[in-house]
Amino acid sequence: MDFCDLECKFASFPKEDAVDGAGSCRTFVALYCRKKKSYVHKNLPCKDKVQKK
Repeated sequence: MDFCDLECKFASFPKEDAVDGAGSCRTFVALYCRKKKSYVHKNLPCKDKVQKK
């Protein structure tokens, strides 16, 4: 099973302070998914994950 993380080509760091208040990858709770055009919870199962090359 694949999980939402920064290894996906669609995932990126959140840009809003409310999602990443400390500016640290250990504190944010969501990633921005360019495929879904919305924030998604990090580390949840994802059927759309595509590994970065």
